[in-house]
Amino acid sequence: MRTLVTGGAGYIGSIVAEELLKDGYDVLVLDNLRQGHRGAVPSGAEFASADICDPASLEDVFQRHKFDAVMHMAAETAVEFSITDPQRYFQNNIVGGLNLLEAMRKYRVRKLVFSSSASVYGEPESTPIEEEHPKAPVNAYGETKLMFERILGWYGKAYGLKHLSLRYFNAAGASKLLGEDHRPETHLIPNILKAALLQPPISNPQPQGPGTRDSGFVSIFGTDYPTKDGTAIRDYIHVVDIAQAHVLALERLEDLSGRAYNLGNGEGYSVLEVIETAKKVTRVDIPTRVCTRRPGDPAVLVASSNLAKTEMGWKPQFPELGSIIGSAWIWMRKHINGYNN
Repeated sequence: MRTLVTGGAGYIGSIVAEELLKDGYDVLVLDNLRQGHRGAVPSGAEFASADICDPASLEDVFQRHKFDAVMHMAAETAVEFSITDPQRYFQNNIVGGLNLLEAMRKYRVRKLVFSSSASVYGEPESTPIEEEHPKAPVNAYGETKLMFERILGWYGKAYGLKHLSLRYFNAAGASKLLGEDHRPETHLIPNILKAALLQPPISNPQPQGPGTRDSGFVSIFGTDYPTKDGTAIRDYIHVVDIAQAHVLALERLEDLSGRAYNLGNGEGYSVLEVIETAKKVTRVDIPTRVCTRRPGDPAVLVASSNLAKTEMGWKPQFPELGSIIGSAWIWMRKHINGYNN
């Protein structure tokens, strides 16, 4: 099956493309490389430098290639910046998404798997969050994801588009060849590991003085939450498990079209648990700094994946936090400068 992966040079998109190739799919990656990396496009995939916000470049790709399905991963994703600059999120995630749907409609491509987000739920009324939980996004990023899910519903009714959406919070970890390289990096686990790279091993401490590397530290935003250790609890899912869920969704699309599924670990991990696990994995003492809570940060964000397990047959292969962090650590040590190595 010839599959287009938009945003396939990004963190999750590249590993989705990698898993598609492993399963025998013919893959073309479309990316404008503003946030993605050419080096992240897996070997065996074709690459097209194009932008979903540029209808002419999309037209060129669809004219030159015939697709059977689309994995739509391209998006503005940094939640923090969606508060201060919502325009670019609506431009890229909604206008760009509509451009993609119109190109698909024109060239009769009727299958799409959408990389959505559990941010569509907003502040949770109960946890773990299930698919029927009220949708009330608290930032422009979550709003655009919810809007596009609804757009897909109307395209399905009017034009026969087969579609399925996957909602998740925090992708983490790495495959053997591909990993996380955001600029700037806002995610907890890679920032913890970047701080770890600057520390001497616990078994062989070295003095930090003039001329040595910056000590680095990890910010903990709030230690007074109503949780087991006072720090916020979040969902962390291995990126390979997320990628495999996307491939599975494509395989089950005919039967499950129109549905949305959460991908979650069911329990979540606190910030302190993540840091302590990273210390064990890296064997270095990672310095931390306690800061005040960030506005709008809920105490617990965990998604239930029971429906995905029951209806899609999805089962995470790497649910343990140590495995998630360990895979990211292996990749980061080999790619200290990310894809600029």
